[in-house]
Amino acid sequence: MPDIITLKALCEELKIDPREAREKLRAAAGDAKANPELAKARKPRTPWQWVMGSAAEKAARSILS
Repeated sequence: MPDIITLKALCEELKIDPREAREKLRAAAGDAKANPELAKARKPRTPWQWVMGSAAEKAARSILS
């Protein structure tokens, strides 16, 4: 099973508020042309989580940084 990183863990690592992070990620995932990996990885009504080292995780990190 691949290692998974959750939004909560990412927020703790980057020292940001999870609510603000979710808002930024929702806005970014809505723009599929600018963020195709993030949009493809997003599943509605499920927790924000990514496989460690995936393109979607890297996109999320760049958006939140």
